[in-house]
Amino acid sequence: MLLGLAYRLLGSRHDAEDVLQEAYLRWLGVDRARVDEPRRYLSRVVTRLALDRLRARQAARETYVGTWLPEPVPTAPSPFGPLDRVELRDSLSTALLHVLERLTPPERAVYVLHTAFDLPYAEIAEILDRSAADCRQLYHRATARVHHEQRRFTASRSERERLLDAFLAAARDGDLAALTDLVAADATAWNDGGGRARAALNPVTGADRIARFYAGVYGPRHRVTMDPIELNAEPAVLVTRADGSRYTLTIAAADGRITGIYVVGNPAKVPAVG
Repeated sequence: MLLGLAYRLLGSRHDAEDVLQEAYLRWLGVDRARVDEPRRYLSRVVTRLALDRLRARQAARETYVGTWLPEPVPTAPSPFGPLDRVELRDSLSTALLHVLERLTPPERAVYVLHTAFDLPYAEIAEILDRSAADCRQLYHRATARVHHEQRRFTASRSERERLLDAFLAAARDGDLAALTDLVAADATAWNDGGGRARAALNPVTGADRIARFYAGVYGPRHRVTMDPIELNAEPAVLVTRADGSRYTLTIAAADGRITGIYVVGNPAKVPAVG
């Protein structure tokens, strides 16, 4: 549960594990007799450590090469504990985590704690050292931003699987007409290479440009293998190029078309996949 909390707050499994290690060291030094509810205590420690890391990371992000995307994590089986509620699964999606990057650290914390873990505002207020009313306002602000974007990723899992399979097949065939038909006119494709893998530095926007880009990357002239995998509780694919470089690809979709494509090739994020 704590790993899942830290990951949802940070979008990085590596950073989340670092936070848990620091939280464990603090737990070793605590007088357990004075801790009535270990789960609540540790949730507070992990949240505060994650917020500190989020704030520090904002400055470092300015030097990141190209687009930063959340680190993909295999979830079959899940390292974050049971994903038996829709809210727990949805809060791991790449599309949502990408949206959460645009929130302030306190907004992100309140949104994750209330939506994914169903904590009441009074308990969140204790964790963040804020009033319950302040937390409620932060949640409403965060929700307004998230809901504005969520209309772009409302497709069911089966629909996303269908669209992903069709998109990859059309890309490998170099079928521009089919690709264009599968992608929404206002779709965006983000590529995260971190300066360490070949990737578009800027988002690719529009159905026509996306179709041409991916037909050029995955088309008949290129030798690539594509292995289905579950990442972040959603259908995905692990792409391996002839030179051995590997990329993960997930999509967002709504109204029968792909609205977002998320490709991670930064080798610092991909090695644990596959």
